[in-house]
Amino acid sequence: MNIRINKQDNTPFYKQICRQIREQVHEGSLLPGQMLPSLNQLAILLGISRETTKKAYNQLLREHILIAQQGKGVFVAGERASDRKEILLILDKQSVYNQILVQAFQETLGECAHITILLHSQNLDVLEYYLDQHLDRYDHYVVSPHFPLDKRSQARAAKLLGRIPNRKLIMVDNWLQEVPGNYGVVYQDFRHDAREGLLQGRVDMGRSLKVVVLPQSLYGKVILESVREFATESGIEVSVFDTVPAKLEKGDVVLVLNSQLDSGLALLARRIKACDLEPGRDVRIISYNEFPLNEVVLGGLTTLSTDFPAMGRTAAEMILSGEPRKVHNPFHLVRRSTF
Repeated sequence: MNIRINKQDNTPFYKQICRQIREQVHEGSLLPGQMLPSLNQLAILLGISRETTKKAYNQLLREHILIAQQGKGVFVAGERASDRKEILLILDKQSVYNQILVQAFQETLGECAHITILLHSQNLDVLEYYLDQHLDRYDHYVVSPHFPLDKRSQARAAKLLGRIPNRKLIMVDNWLQEVPGNYGVVYQDFRHDAREGLLQGRVDMGRSLKVVVLPQSLYGKVILESVREFATESGIEVSVFDTVPAKLEKGDVVLVLNSQLDSGLALLARRIKACDLEPGRDVRIISYNEFPLNEVVLGGLTTLSTDFPAMGRTAAEMILSGEPRKVHNPFHLVRRSTF
């Protein structure tokens, strides 16, 4: 393989690499099955960053010009180009957030993977059954390890996930750190993310915050610890409710820790209306987790949320590159008219 970087050319370096590899494959100077230099080797050879070579290889993997073989390297696609990776997604439930994650995951992988989706419903017996039935049948297992937070359940979940070879395992949305090894993870930090997101709205948060922790929120109490940490630092008083407060007053700020768009927000909207108040002006609202309809709910619902499309893309990129990593997924306060 003969690649040169022209630093006088305004074309991004990764695009120069992609163009030259495409040309060499087309001309036959790079043959099907031929192994390419590793990311580090190519970066050193060209005098550029590893991230640039990674970007080029990932683009060519998506185009099926190259293929990655786990533990071996990156090769020019040949007869194996039509061999799609078999991937099993074991998600906790059907939700709009998982749908967004899966869509980004599928779009990034393109035609190079066949994806099967199963739901474990936060039931460890179901996860164990899936592993008994499907272990060693797939190239990768992408699992959202959302299970009861008691020590016994967490220990059992870690033991079950430990049955999956590290090179095949990717956790999404939550990192079960008790599982040892060099596997992939794209996670949100339920214990700390809320604090960081709320700091983005600190200037007009007011002096008090009403937090609604709905019973169906698996991580509600964990997220509440992060909210309390923010409140202590900011001198804000926190009141906690397991349902929407019966009485709302002008100037209230309400944070709803719901698992997805559900009756909690509907009840809040009705209470605000019954009190003759206006969302965003009289009562400011923040909801946990972002999805497209939030742009129109209550005229535009402000959210604290991890970036679910980014989560899906990052997990897919780990499969394409064959490089598992531990990645803290981006988390943001998305400001709209309710705050």
